[in-house]
Amino acid sequence: MGDDERNARTANGHRARRQLSALDVQFLNAETGTTPTHVGVVAVLDPAGSPGGRVRIEDVRAVLAARLHLVPALRWRLHPVPAGLDLPYWLDDARVDLERHVEEVNLPRPGTDAELGDLVGRLAELPLERDAPLWQAYLISGLDGGRQALYAKVHHAVVDGVSGAEVLAVLFDVSAAPGSIPSSAPAATEERTAERAPGAVEMALRGGSQLLRTPARLVRSAPGTVAALRRTPLPSRPRFAPRTSLNDRLTARRAFAFTTIPMDEITPVREALGLTLNDTVLALCSSALRDWLDERDELPTRPLVAAVPVSVRTPEQVGTAGNQISLMLTALPTDVADPATRLAVLRESVGTAKRNFALRPARLLHHGSAAIPQLLHGAATRALVRATRFAPPLFNLFVSNVPGPQLPLYAAGARVLGTYPVSVVAEVGGGINITVMSYDGHLDFGVITCPDVAPDGWRLVERLRPALAELTALAGPRGLTRRRLHAVTPTG
Repeated sequence: MGDDERNARTANGHRARRQLSALDVQFLNAETGTTPTHVGVVAVLDPAGSPGGRVRIEDVRAVLAARLHLVPALRWRLHPVPAGLDLPYWLDDARVDLERHVEEVNLPRPGTDAELGDLVGRLAELPLERDAPLWQAYLISGLDGGRQALYAKVHHAVVDGVSGAEVLAVLFDVSAAPGSIPSSAPAATEERTAERAPGAVEMALRGGSQLLRTPARLVRSAPGTVAALRRTPLPSRPRFAPRTSLNDRLTARRAFAFTTIPMDEITPVREALGLTLNDTVLALCSSALRDWLDERDELPTRPLVAAVPVSVRTPEQVGTAGNQISLMLTALPTDVADPATRLAVLRESVGTAKRNFALRPARLLHHGSAAIPQLLHGAATRALVRATRFAPPLFNLFVSNVPGPQLPLYAAGARVLGTYPVSVVAEVGGGINITVMSYDGHLDFGVITCPDVAPDGWRLVERLRPALAELTALAGPRGLTRRRLHAVTPTG
């Protein structure tokens, strides 16, 4: 029985509960004392248009209270199955304690962006408590220029990048005056009362039934998955990522840095060079990472490898929570000194990665997770994490590009100046994660690191501007044309 079918059924006359997918559960199991697995965003606010010229904690709680019926995922509380016989369920909490979930933090005035980043890093270190809906928000005041910020984090078991961006679109307004709240939305009538927690016997029987179905499910899914993997070629550059300090053992510490690049500085460059927006992000990251590592005398002789999350969300799944993602491994030519050759190598590498990805089942991560019996889920995930400490790394870091709204948003009357993603730093993925969100005519870069293995993320962020200048020079009158870029021999 698939996840959708399982979530659609009812039991004993009660409305169906939502069961986590096997992939969602992996994000719960992967969480350790050094790896919290929540994702989030820092929205920097200009409160000049708010009543009294500032956003109050009561204003944020009031906005959330009025809109929780539109975002069921923010009301879900985890309900495990006894003895771990089956995947856990989400139960709807009709009354969310917003005083617990929305807190206020003040920076010493005037707080700088660096101090905001330090604070967000410390808040990102804190795991979400599992006895309540898995999210937390912080209203941060005291920034220079009268600015404020709103940092919200949600467990990765609840949302991925795309569904997280959709949550933002619901909670924010498109004008300084709060918009009308559609009280008759489907979620409002279906989800307002608390769900009955199923009894232990009922859950155990369901879990036992699912456990008995596991062998048959494996037999049905194995041939297609194996065949798809056999016809998927190995990446040509490289088979394994180089071992760098980025892949050293993580600690619990986190640091956050961020910046913005206007889209009108990027669009002419990428169009002149024939690049997609995602190609451009990878090119900027490749050059910035090369300079950053070279400055630290840690530049490897082989290219770094980035894991790039790819949404496999279908049109029918738009607006739903949970994880609909896969991973594409892409070599970043950090080992190539010449900018033109580096860009040509990147295009070749991304093209190869896309072709390899297209040959794999789109839901390979889901199928692989579902193949593991639930009783072994936690043990298998922990074993994988331990194995990464000794095996050659498959990749060195995550680089992700999340589409966001291309119009100004407002939070309690305050204009949102930027939306900076705060993603996951994981043992299996290295001590750095670069996530980019497009918003209102600019790209907002959020870089979260474990500073004990990847210190000074702000220096990496500062290298993005020279990386753009490098691309701009290639696209200029004396630089590369699109035709000449294709002709550059990708060696180096």
